[in-house]
Amino acid sequence: MRKAYEAFPQPVRDRMNTALTMAAHGSKADIAKPMKGFGPGVMEIAVRFRTNAWRAVYLTEIAGTLWVVHAFQKKSKSGIGTPKSDIDVVRARIRRLRQELAT
Repeated sequence: MRKAYEAFPQPVRDRMNTALTMAAHGSKADIAKPMKGFGPGVMEIAVRFRTNAWRAVYLTEIAGTLWVVHAFQKKSKSGIGTPKSDIDVVRARIRRLRQELAT
């Protein structure tokens, strides 16, 4: 996931870093919104750059820490929704994170 994020264009990373910094300090950037179907604390950052869309998903409700669980370039041609494959990745990573921190 980190390699994917580091491959984002610099202007996209700059905007996302600002949004993540705000989240780490307890506020919410205007480009962050709750990710539906995951419950409280799971947020999605969406940045459009040129003709592409870039996303990062983070959560804050585990151990009072900000966790970035997925970062990707949205390639779905079927509207603005997050592709199912990316939703599945987010769901699996959140589940794994919760399990690891519970032990």
